[in-house]
Parts: sequence; structure tokens; C-alpha cells
Amino acid sequence: MRWPGAAGSRDAWVGWAVALAWATVVFNVAEGLLSLGFGAADGSIALLGFGADSFIEVGSALLVLWRLRDSTGDRPGDDLRRERLATRGIGLLLALLGLATAVGAALQVVARRHPDTARPALLISLVSLLLMFALWRAKLRVARALDSMALASDAACSLACMKLSCVVLAGSLIFVLLPAFWWADAAAASVLAGLIGLEGWGMVRASRKPGFAGGCGCAE
Repeated sequence: MRWPGAAGSRDAWVGWAVALAWATVVFNVAEGLLSLGFGAADGSIALLGFGADSFIEVGSALLVLWRLRDSTGDRPGDDLRRERLATRGIGLLLALLGLATAVGAALQVVARRHPDTARPALLISLVSLLLMFALWRAKLRVARALDSMALASDAACSLACMKLSCVVLAGSLIFVLLPAFWWADAAAASVLAGLIGLEGWGMVRASRKPGFAGGCGCAE
């Protein structure tokens, strides 16, 4: 499946958006189940939180699929309504992701919990980082081509998950090299949680404005 050219049809770009959304669903369901399984077995609060975050990403992708259902561009009023609702829903999911990340970080510090081994977290976060980077770049390209704020918001959700992968990966490496700094990833996750939550709330506020036009403002 090749990228549409500069003058590619809307249907071709919509096809890419749908394919990327389904790829996100499949990958994140697998990632979420693995993270929850290893997290429960190993007592890793970071992996449990990471697994929960994966399903928030699934929710964002499903909203994109709903937004693009029967999307032909021939009914601008209906398309704009869906664009507004999808953007708002993804923004709320991002805000929820920020809250869940903050709660997970707090629980890790309060319980002073660290896993017996960092190998599962290292492997899962590294694979996630590589794949989410590819998905984020592709989603952003499609969002620009379709000038869709909902798709740009979904790309932002993928970027947030990629950042969380970086935090889990860095935290796991720190734990392996310097076990006394087991709390480092929780500290970094707390800061990241605030930024993710603010970005999500910004999307919700933008979708509620009377002048919302649905454009992503990210055209090249």
C-alpha cells in the first residue's frame, strides 16, 4: 500500500487513516495485554499503568474509525459534527491518560514498589517506542493531508504514548544500572502526566468553541 501522491484523492488518504487506526488497535491490544500480564506477575506498577495506557490509545483509534465511517466529504455538516465529537473524545482520553499516569506514578512512590526484573519493561517499551514513532509520523502525515483535527489529536495521543514508552524504558535502564534511583521514572512520569493532561484539555476546549472548523492547523 503506497502513500498517495501530493494530489492523491481524499478516499486514498481516508483509506490510510483507517488502516493506521486498525494497526493501532491491534498493536495496542497486544501491548496492553502483555504489559498487564507481566506487570501483575512481576509486581510492576509501571507496567500495569503502561498496559492501561495502551487501551486508552485503542479508544482514541476507535474514535477515529467512527469519525471516518461513511466519510465522503459530501456532507460537510455531518463531517464537522463528527470531527468535533471525535476531537473532544480524544482530548478527554488524553486527559484521562495524564490522570492515570499521575496516579500510577504516585502509587509507585507511595508503595515504594519496584519490579524484581526490568527485562519485560525494557523489551515492551523498546518495541512500543519504535512502532509508536512510525505510527505517529504516519498519522500526522494523514492528518495534514485531510486537514483533520481529530486525526491530529489521535496522532498526539500516539506521541504521548511514545513519550511514556521513553519514560518506562529510561526508568527500567536506571533501575538496572542504579537500583537506588528506582523512583526516577515515577518522577519523570509525573511531569509528563501534567503536560499530557493539559494538551488533552486544550483539545476539549478547542472542540467546544463556536468557531470550530475541524482543521488541524498543521498543513505543510
